[in-house]
Amino acid sequence: MELEAELSRIVIDEQSDQQIIVIKEKNGNRSFPIVIGIVEILAIDRRLKGIKPPRPMTHDLLGDVIEGLGAKTEKIVISGLRQHTFFAKIHLRLNGRTVEIDSRPSDAIALGVARQVPIYVAEQVFDLTSQ
Repeated sequence: MELEAELSRIVIDEQSDQQIIVIKEKNGNRSFPIVIGIVEILAIDRRLKGIKPPRPMTHDLLGDVIEGLGAKTEKIVISGLRQHTFFAKIHLRLNGRTVEIDSRPSDAIALGVARQVPIYVAEQVFDLTSQ
C-alpha cells in the first residue's frame, strides 16, 4: 500500500556534501529524512522557490524527454529502504499503461517538484523508518 506524502522540509548546508530532505505522510504524523547531494537539493530548492533556470537542468531534460515521447509522469513512489539506502520509482503513463522507472529518490523528487507530480511512500518504508 502507498500513502500520499509531501516534501515537508529541506536542510541545506553548503559546507557539506550531504543535504537533507524530510518526507512527511500527508494525512498523518510520520516522517523521515533522506540524505541527498548538493546538486539535487539546490534543484529542488530553486523549484520550490519558483526559480526556473534559463537552460534545462537534468531533471527538466528528463521531464521534457518523457513528455516528448508522449508519456505523462503520474507519481513518484519512495518504494523501499535497504541497508540505509532509499529506493524510488517514477511512474509514467504511456499508451494506456503504467511504466515504472527505477530512480534515486532525490532525482525522482526533483523531477516531481519540477512537474508538480504527487509523492507517495510505500507503507513499509514508513514502518521501517519509524522503528
